[in-house]
Order: sequence, then structure tokens, then C-alpha cells
Amino acid sequence: MKIVHFSDTHLGFNDLDVINEDNINQREADFYDAFVQVVEQIKQIRPDYIIHTGDLFHRASPSNRAITFALEQFKIINSLNIPFILIAGNHSTPRTNLSSPILKIFENFENIYVSYDQQYKKIEFENIVFHCLPHMNDDTKALSQIELCEESIDDGKKNIMMMHCSVGAWYLMQEFGEWVYPTEKEYIFSKMDYVALGHWHGFGKVGKYENVYYSGSTERTSLNDKRNSKGFALVTIEDALSIAYKEIRIRPILEFQIDCGDFEKSVEALDLSGIKDAIIDAKLVNLTTLQSIDINTADIKKIFEGSLYVNVKREFKTSGEAKTIEDIESLSLEDYFLEHIKEESQGQEFDRLKSKVQELFSTYEEVYSDTE
Repeated sequence: MKIVHFSDTHLGFNDLDVINEDNINQREADFYDAFVQVVEQIKQIRPDYIIHTGDLFHRASPSNRAITFALEQFKIINSLNIPFILIAGNHSTPRTNLSSPILKIFENFENIYVSYDQQYKKIEFENIVFHCLPHMNDDTKALSQIELCEESIDDGKKNIMMMHCSVGAWYLMQEFGEWVYPTEKEYIFSKMDYVALGHWHGFGKVGKYENVYYSGSTERTSLNDKRNSKGFALVTIEDALSIAYKEIRIRPILEFQIDCGDFEKSVEALDLSGIKDAIIDAKLVNLTTLQSIDINTADIKKIFEGSLYVNVKREFKTSGEAKTIEDIESLSLEDYFLEHIKEESQGQEFDRLKSKVQELFSTYEEVYSDTE
């Protein structure tokens, strides 16, 4: 028996303010492309079952484009005549009862089964039972639903537990609506043939449990996720459980570091061969206050010409005479910046930089005032 397990597709996510040739946010389009890749692999694998463990959409009220895309892809999946079971994650769960759960729109598909109303649902077939525990806002209610799940285990069939939550302290994600599975109920995992998890965006086995896995997300919602590859889990249940990770192709996020101690030499040493259409995370290190004025972000972006987007971070060189928080609080930000410049420059150089700094802070104050 083969099961494709994927999760956290976050359809409708957009970021970086980059628009493609179809006038769609490029990052939003990337998430659609990742979903299509999974569907194409499902066509080739032809598993017995398909499961999705939450956060199909990025928002509880997704855009028309995200909904339309999902309906088109679900129509394709439905035509394969393979049962497709999916549960709601925290991003797809309304925070009040005034909103209708978005996953209801898929209930009319013959081969698609959904669990979204913050309660346990048993979805049963001839030789297998899927125990669905979607995201829950209420921990007390969640405990009672877990107990219902335990009572519904069928020893005569394969049992698959599906959840969207954090299991184990290292999987905690600091976001609103976090649901943490109770440690005292982890013994239930040993009664399951496989525990399919969603919510954490990296693929991996949970702790000591050989049958408990996060499939990970299919795209990156943050630059902090750049070290994780993306894909899905192919689960084979025969005499023994086998988990294979299937990677998909996504837009790369590349890290570069520029040492401002020798700026020109550091730039010349960069390997820019793979930057086309990539997202660049560029960090300037050993940066002095004077350099921070003269090295423009626009100039750094030109270095990575051909990439999709460049995120620039600045890490300042520390000195033994760093001011304390009390010192800083006694000055305005502009005065504090000018003090640093004065220490590191002399005469005409200070006058030139001073006027430049004052111009920058004047622009900042105008923008700030407009947002009040």
C-alpha cells in the first residue's frame, strides 16, 4: 500500500512585491507551481491514497485566484479515482464561528474527503482507517477529540493518524493559533501504522517514533527556511513501514556574505554563477558607520543582477567603546548616528556625511508623519 503525504502548501501566499509577466505576484505563482509538481508526481506514482495534513491555503479566506487554482487541481486529482483525504490547518481554520470553513468547497468531489470543523473525524475504507484531527483552537476540546480517536482504532485494519499541530518541543512555531499535541497522549502513536503531521515546514521523523513524520511544506514562506529542501513523503505500508522523501524543484534561496573590511576584494571573490532568478540573502559584515552611508542597498542589488530579489542585511563592526543602552536613550537616533560619524571622520569628510545623514533622517521623518 502506497500513500502520498504532503502538507502546508499555503496556496495564495505572496511576498517580495515582485510581479511576473502574468501580473501575478511571483512568489504566489511559485507556490502554485510547487503544488502542480506534486500533482504531476502523483500521476506517475499512482498511490493507493493521497493525504494532505493542513494549511492548503495560506489564509482562512483565500483570494479568488487561490480558490480557482485549487479547484482546478482538485478536479485533476479527483479524476485519478484515488481517495484524497485532507484536514484543516491553523491557516485554514476561521478564528470565529462567523466564517464558513473554506475546505467545505471540496465536499462535492467524489474522491475527496475533508476534515475541518475542529473535531475528530473517522474516514474508513475497506482495509484502512484515517483518523483525522484537524487544527483545534481549544486545547481542552482537542484532548477529548484525541480520546475519540483512540477509541476508534480498528485492529483489523491499517490505521493512519492525521494531525496539524506541533509534536515535541523542538517543533514549536511561534505563531498565533499554535496547537501542541499533549505529551501524555503520545503513546497512541504506537497503535498507528503511520502518523502524518502538518505544521512544521521541514521534512523529518519526530524523535524516537519511527512512524511519525512531518512531510514539510512544498515552498518556503520565510527566508529563515532556506536550508530545507521541499517535497513530500511517499509512505509504503507492507510488512514494514518505509518512508521515502521526494524532493521537488523550487526557487533557490542563496546566502552571500560580503566582508566590508575589504569590500572590493570580497565582492570580487563572490561566486555568482547560480544567481539567475534566485532569491538572494546578502549580509554585509564588519561594516563601519561610515561605510553604512556610502554603501547603498541599490549598489548591493546591482552586484546580484539577474536574481529575482535581494535581501540585504547589515552587521556592524563592534568596538570596545560601545555605548550603553542608557547612553543611547539619552540621544535621538540621528544624534547617536552623527556621534559615531564624528568619531570616525574628520573635517570636510564629517561635514559631507553630516548633511547626507540629516537628509536621510528628514526623509524618514516625513514618511513617518504620513503614517500617523
